[in-house]
Amino acid sequence: MHIARRTVGFRESVIRGMTRLANQHDAINLAQGFPNFPAPDLLKEAAARAIRDNLNQYAITWGARPLREALARKYAEWYGMAVDPETDVTITCGATEAMAATLMAIVDPGDEVIVFEPFYENYGPDAILCDARPVFVSQAPGQPIDLDRLSAAFGPRTRAIVVNTPANPTGRVLRRDELEGIATLCQRHDAWAVTDEIYEHICYDREHIPMATIPGMRERTVTISGASKTFSITGWRIGSVVAPAGVTDAIRKVHDFLTVGAPAPLQEALAVTIGQLGRDYYRDLAADYRRRRDLLGAALIAAGFGCTLPEGAYYILCDFSKLTDLSDSDFARQLVVDRGVAAVPGSSFFSRPELGRHLIRFAFCKTESVLEEAVRRLSGPVA
Repeated sequence: MHIARRTVGFRESVIRGMTRLANQHDAINLAQGFPNFPAPDLLKEAAARAIRDNLNQYAITWGARPLREALARKYAEWYGMAVDPETDVTITCGATEAMAATLMAIVDPGDEVIVFEPFYENYGPDAILCDARPVFVSQAPGQPIDLDRLSAAFGPRTRAIVVNTPANPTGRVLRRDELEGIATLCQRHDAWAVTDEIYEHICYDREHIPMATIPGMRERTVTISGASKTFSITGWRIGSVVAPAGVTDAIRKVHDFLTVGAPAPLQEALAVTIGQLGRDYYRDLAADYRRRRDLLGAALIAAGFGCTLPEGAYYILCDFSKLTDLSDSDFARQLVVDRGVAAVPGSSFFSRPELGRHLIRFAFCKTESVLEEAVRRLSGPVA
């Protein structure tokens, strides 16, 4: 009964619900954020080799040593972060488990966790499962953080703030001054910054800056990322947590009882790939996504949607209020049934559904040929 009480108010995953609807109508799925193109050959070959070499048993619970070492080197080379692979890195079953394990490790019942909205749909439920209270801070999509409003959300019970940059669903990449503003509040209120940086290598108009590199934040930041988006392997479920040694120990204990460990041969493959891929891969990844963004974005604008092209990640959040008076859920369903294109109703990204009733989100992590067909289906009046 206690577990059931904590799930009261949880909405079914609207995103995965739209995927099911797309499948029923043979629609192009621009709702759920999974790529339809292959992972790098180097990664696939390394995985096949690891399986042939019989890496079939449990890896170390907190992650295979080669992968932890590869990630530590990468954080040093890319961001100048000194990361000890033995004490600071934990490998999880995706960034989703990483977030849940982190909050369970650092948040106590009655604490508060600040969550920006619009948000990725798991953050609020993760806080609630810890018997904490999510405190939502609204910000206009595409606009800078209102630091005065954010400051008002901090209080004596604030234990953590979830920071997603590059952000889903808005596509914002936080500027240094915004990160510094959040850092000041975290230090003032002795709060943790828990950052979701899963889209760190998918940036277009602004460089990604990890919160942990802001002065005074290395010791109060938990950095979450993973392989799903960077390598187009959302089904492999390999996430990572970088945190100070003390909190890493707590996160590892929770992770152990949640999932024991991530898949051993896939960890080995990722370690090999991170060690061998040069910066060209990451540059080309962002350039490819920029082309997809521009292709779909131009079509949406031409069709009458109001949208700002994202600075990062692979989503476009659109205002459709000039096209129809339908609710976001009804409009999303209409697009699937009448146009054969699936998107996500905007209300799923807000604590109060009415805040997103005029919004809809499209994912462009598809091949250009698929996006071109989606563009064709969306051409002309869509209401």
